[in-house]
Amino acid sequence: MSMREAVSRFVHDGDVVVIEGFTHLICFAAAHEIIRQKRRDLTLCRLTPDLIFDQLIAAGCARKLVFSWAGNPGVGSLHALRRAVEKGEPAPLELEEYSHFGMVARLSAGAANLPFWPLRDYRGSDLPAVNPRIRSVACPYTGEELATVPALRPDVTIVHAQRADEYGDAQIWGLYGVQKEAAFAAERVIVVVEEIVPEAAVRADPNRTVFPGFIVDAVVHEPWGAHPSYAQGYYDRDNDFYVGWEAISKESASLQAWLNAFVYGVRDRKEYMEKLGDAVRDRLTAKPRMAPGVNYGF
Repeated sequence: MSMREAVSRFVHDGDVVVIEGFTHLICFAAAHEIIRQKRRDLTLCRLTPDLIFDQLIAAGCARKLVFSWAGNPGVGSLHALRRAVEKGEPAPLELEEYSHFGMVARLSAGAANLPFWPLRDYRGSDLPAVNPRIRSVACPYTGEELATVPALRPDVTIVHAQRADEYGDAQIWGLYGVQKEAAFAAERVIVVVEEIVPEAAVRADPNRTVFPGFIVDAVVHEPWGAHPSYAQGYYDRDNDFYVGWEAISKESASLQAWLNAFVYGVRDRKEYMEKLGDAVRDRLTAKPRMAPGVNYGF
């Protein structure tokens, strides 16, 4: 289905929403459609809420942020996030902070249908003092005190992948992150892909299938849907965009002007890419670098 239909059907006001992807395969196209449809009071969850959540926060979509690190990687702060926390603009934002592995553990517990996950983390950290959801339990085997974090079960997880068949069996190669756990933990899953391929193509290389179709509610074909993030084998990370976001987001007025031009001012990702121009597409398009095939024969 289209991105417009997927967001309309599966992302609701007040939902807990995960959009994952660790540098790689971050679905900005889905975030932009959420902004266009003016979803409100969302709890946004992500290990590294970089530019994608800065845009959602600036658009007034977020009520709460659940995260483990926030910033513009290699550049600096997220200025819309700072304005929301420090000034309540455009709306106050509640924070719930963990370590990276704390967030991985929360999604792993959700994916495994467990109530919590134990971990040897947070010793010497101030995080438990500001996050009462980080607790402890005595190991029933050794008596050792372990930290615990509660399962995270999103209402909807949105993941980007390189390709899928029409049944939702979706494949990733390159940097993974925690997309698999986030998808299996969720009530609803939207998979956005660069390419729809025949079922035979997926079956021919089954080890790349990270998201089986039986957990997927919607398949969206959205080429360039991860820009300014990247999709291995399709296009590179737009580092210039990340650097340029510092100036765009520094003031609320310039950020809103960008949203008006590149989110509200376009109907879909195709128009977004046309607005960016051919020079951006040409600069980022991946060159062929093929991996040798494998023999799955008996």
